[in-house]
Amino acid sequence: MSEIIMCENKTANHSRTNLEIVRSTYEGSPNDLIGALSKQVEWTESAGYPYGGTYHKVEAIVEHVFNRLSSEWIDFKPTVSVYHEVKGKDTVIVEGTYSGTYKQTGKAFQADFVHVFELKNQKIVKFKQYVDSHIIQQAMIV
Repeated sequence: MSEIIMCENKTANHSRTNLEIVRSTYEGSPNDLIGALSKQVEWTESAGYPYGGTYHKVEAIVEHVFNRLSSEWIDFKPTVSVYHEVKGKDTVIVEGTYSGTYKQTGKAFQADFVHVFELKNQKIVKFKQYVDSHIIQQAMIV
């Protein structure tokens, strides 16, 4: 059993499970996600997705994905429906729904997603997104 220390209504856990680490990236602040990433992370957004491609290193992900999401969308958010921890592997799979409104068109959308995380030494080393990018692209068309 790992040691858990309670601090200001947050749980600090010196030996968190991979599932707890990934869950904290959705339930916490953007800094929780940034802090969970390995410095050498490989981050892949789906082909056809507005920010599609593979990014290496935290700075590239922030610049090409997160800064754009926050500047181009109103209330863009992932809502998780279920987490799956793959036994015997350092892999966590997340199912959920993206939602938001594209600023330039005023169109809202909802699209299902699956995220696959690989972790090593309690850091996310690989992320891969699966999403119906057509639904999101439709929200971006005037």
